Amino acid sequence: MTATLTQRPEQEHERATGGRRAPIARACRFEFVKLVSQWRIRLLVLACWIAPALFVAGVSRQSTLPVDTLFGRWMLASGWAGPLVLLGFAGTWALPLLTSVVAGDVFASEDRLGTWRHLLVAVRSPRRIFVAKVVASLTVLLLLVAGLAVSGTVGGLLVVGDQPLVGLDGHLLAPSDAAVSVLLSWVCVLAPTLALAALGFLGSVTLGRSPMGLLVPVLVSLAMAVAQMLPLPVAVRVALPSYAFISWNGLFTSPRQLGPLLIGIVVSLVWAVVATALAYVLFVRRDFTSLAHDGSGRRAITVGVLPLVGVAAASFAVVAATTSATGSGIEQDKVQRSLATAFAHLYRMQTDQLNRPAVTEAQLKATASCNKGSTRVAAEGPGNDWRCVVTWHLPGVEATGQAIYQLDVTPDGRFMADGDGPKEVNGYFLVRTPDGDAPNPLWQFDGNVELLDTTPKG
Repeated sequence: MTATLTQRPEQEHERATGGRRAPIARACRFEFVKLVSQWRIRLLVLACWIAPALFVAGVSRQSTLPVDTLFGRWMLASGWAGPLVLLGFAGTWALPLLTSVVAGDVFASEDRLGTWRHLLVAVRSPRRIFVAKVVASLTVLLLLVAGLAVSGTVGGLLVVGDQPLVGLDGHLLAPSDAAVSVLLSWVCVLAPTLALAALGFLGSVTLGRSPMGLLVPVLVSLAMAVAQMLPLPVAVRVALPSYAFISWNGLFTSPRQLGPLLIGIVVSLVWAVVATALAYVLFVRRDFTSLAHDGSGRRAITVGVLPLVGVAAASFAVVAATTSATGSGIEQDKVQRSLATAFAHLYRMQTDQLNRPAVTEAQLKATASCNKGSTRVAAEGPGNDWRCVVTWHLPGVEATGQAIYQLDVTPDGRFMADGDGPKEVNGYFLVRTPDGDAPNPLWQFDGNVELLDTTPKG
């Protein structure tokens, strides 16, 4: 009887069962209660609302900071750096794991328990069951992400305080501006999180009782993270949902680099819609009478994998056609411009900390000349062999100043500049600030190269 019902239109399903379908709000509430009643979900909610604050507070009290992490070197200077360090970790590890636990098992758990028949009798609509499970899962995920953001922010502000934050181009963000940028950063990563959740729904529906469905978001996220670190064309990396986990750093430059961020968000949302639609089609067409349903490997490839490959190819074609992005996106002019801008902003900060006469970026006229290894090697692409000389002028001084930096540029456009002399400019020494002694801001600092030139071709 049920097998026949699952193959009929929903109106015939309702007529044959002889009862009214459960309201969608009641079905969503029922699925939400089922999720939060699980001990592992309760444990995740508790951890997301408590652990980040403890982590940020603990790291902010250490003398050794995670300088290899974006904004890690500023955790002692501003409480707004803590949630950003946490965001970098969450985009790589925490959010894929959370989506796997919540979305990757929401349909498969019914297969393992054999409760589809009971659920169909109660709700009387496969479509409403699907919607209820998706809405409940996304609600739990939103609760978890909100916990990570709020907890990390509270921990940083309580321990360090509401001080200005140094952006990725060296300019100071006022506490209010930093708060807005941090909030927008966490909001932006909801888009790739939705994409991973949709992949979890698809894996859970397609693979049935198999535990492999639980691993789909983690495996896909790991593969995309590896792709982001490979020397692939920048248009390929931008066409992946994982790029939105990286491009939020464009919110911390002046002017903001919104083009790559918006592209990453749109691509992520397209993946989320397509993967959810595929999961829906597979779900409403499945046979609920089979208690040993384990999915179909062929169907997983033809209905699940191939359409997403097509979406990735289409995204790459659109990005390549609408932008002038070529190669890795890391070019000599971009590196020189980014380094000179960051140096000028941080030089002003150092001047203020050392109580020297104020100077503006326009007066400094800072420029940079960079090469990669030697003049025989093309100055483009990632690597730790970038060598740059920054030149600037001080008002009323005829001689020009010069400082040497070694740059380590990663494929995602982030670079770390390490001062290599002269010592009195970019060497290691402590400067006195209102919040205590801090390392010379020109000694080591992070920067960002905008990989994607969003200027239309022609």
